[in-house]
Amino acid sequence: MAPVPYLLLLLLPLLRVSADELEPCQLDDEDFRCVCNFTDPEPDWSSALQCMVAVEVEIRGGGRSLEQFLKKANSDPKQYVDMVRALRLRRLTVGAAQVPSQLLVAVLHVLGYSRLKELTLEDLEVTSLLPPPPVKDPGPALSTLRIHNVSWATGGAWLSKLQQWLKPGLRVLNIAQTHPLAFSCAQLRTFPTLTTLDLSDNPGLSERGLTTALCPHKFPALQDLALRNAGMETPSGVCAALAAAGVQPHRLDLSHNSLRAAASDDPRCVWPRTLNSLNLSFAGLEQVPKGLPPKLSVLDLSCNRLNRAPRPDELPEVSNLTLDGNPLLDPGALKHQEDPMPSGVVPACARSALTVGVSGTLALLQGARGYA
Repeated sequence: MAPVPYLLLLLLPLLRVSADELEPCQLDDEDFRCVCNFTDPEPDWSSALQCMVAVEVEIRGGGRSLEQFLKKANSDPKQYVDMVRALRLRRLTVGAAQVPSQLLVAVLHVLGYSRLKELTLEDLEVTSLLPPPPVKDPGPALSTLRIHNVSWATGGAWLSKLQQWLKPGLRVLNIAQTHPLAFSCAQLRTFPTLTTLDLSDNPGLSERGLTTALCPHKFPALQDLALRNAGMETPSGVCAALAAAGVQPHRLDLSHNSLRAAASDDPRCVWPRTLNSLNLSFAGLEQVPKGLPPKLSVLDLSCNRLNRAPRPDELPEVSNLTLDGNPLLDPGALKHQEDPMPSGVVPACARSALTVGVSGTLALLQGARGYA
């Protein structure tokens, strides 16, 4: 009989793990981060109540429709004001669900009374058209908005409609794998405080689409523009899009695009005079593209296919030039048989590219220079 209690003691940790796995929501020991994943056929939605004490909350709906919550969305949000104002919530992620637009804006309206600063909408299908906002207190005063893999029934007007449900002051806007990106510019209001616009991971955007997405004179404070894996073809084509939109970024990230040198007869574009950092890493370049800005503080050409050191006449006047990960610094890389990247990319860059994935979205986390 003696071995039985010891056996139970050994099984207790396993039993605890199994019990935890059945809970759709998990709150960490510091009551800081709460994650809910409602994948069960009949999820216990009330489990999300434990997330009310958290600062960071992530809720995923298991791909199901949230239409059942529409009735509650029609209630007067003022009855929840005191409770919402008391929340510690600062960062919220909502994902993996079909969301009626009326429910989405109802949630935004309630969050208008909260201290929420960062909102991420991910893997969502927003059904029906977005209704007009109320006259007062439409939604939260966000500093960061991320829209990842979201489809909108509203079409190209989705950003302008969503913008009306947010208080002014947005500083960071990240839109990835989201359709459409052809915004209704006439309806879009100016983003007076937006300093960072990230349109990475939209491979179908292209330079023509960029001209449409960068609605003219809507981003007057823009400093950082990220276009990783966005279907860009030449730096000069991006320059033309920036000029057409009147955008004046300080830092431009074109890494993880398949760039090619511009044709010799391409008209020379005048780059924004504010631009001082250009990231052209992981772009498959075999030579320095023509028509780069005449002067830069930072030029990142790392992890390309450069077989020789660039001549001075091929480069702009640059203070910080990065050439790491090119065959010119590791000639033996050309003969590396196990290199999973295109011929001419050194193994270190191949490993780095596999780490960040095709898109390169995590390049910032690896300290990629030229966009920080």
